[in-house]
Amino acid sequence: MIIFPAIDLRNGNAVRLIQGDYNKETVYSNSPEETAKQWESKGAEYLHVVDLDGAKTGESKNDSFIKTIANKANIPVQVGGGIRSIETVEKYISAGVSRTIIGTAAITNPDFLKESVQKYGDKIAVSIDARNGYVATEGWTKDSETKAIDLVKELEKIGLKTIVYTDILKDGMLKGPNFEELQAVNEATSMDVIASGGVTSKEDIAKLQSMNIYGAIVGKALYDGTAELEELLGV
Repeated sequence: MIIFPAIDLRNGNAVRLIQGDYNKETVYSNSPEETAKQWESKGAEYLHVVDLDGAKTGESKNDSFIKTIANKANIPVQVGGGIRSIETVEKYISAGVSRTIIGTAAITNPDFLKESVQKYGDKIAVSIDARNGYVATEGWTKDSETKAIDLVKELEKIGLKTIVYTDILKDGMLKGPNFEELQAVNEATSMDVIASGGVTSKEDIAKLQSMNIYGAIVGKALYDGTAELEELLGV
């Protein structure tokens, strides 16, 4: 299973939010590039970068930082947050990003998603951010009437290979992921599932591995020192 250290960008800083609340922000570093180097030096094999400004407004303000990370990292980088046009997908992939993650637009603009998958294949992933089993959009600020499990099945039909599944109510709470929902999602699809939200401990990693989950994103636990990356990689 791949462990993805998360680098969440806002106003050029590496930050963490609690449950996606932009008013509950902790700034961990004003050098995202150094943060990326830190995780790479500790053994990370893949980085997960989120443009929080882009996720909320649909307009990226952290492009230059993301390009620097993608260019200077010796490991693959996946990027999400505000990717709502084929031009943005192309911009990131041409900048060296290995995988772009589409969120809100997977629901609001399915034609764009289909075009992206047809053109870039496994370089496209979709982030399914769920609150009480329903998909949330626009930086988690709006709830839709779409059931997460229904969206999963639709995404597989168009040829998508990878999803990132986040339980918003678990995010940043350091209380473990929603194993039940992750199990249901993983059993409902043959796509690779990356678990996100609440992944905190060696025990969480071991349980996700036993469920045959493809990957896990770890954020707050690493920044707060609740978990050490080397320790998680050793599970």
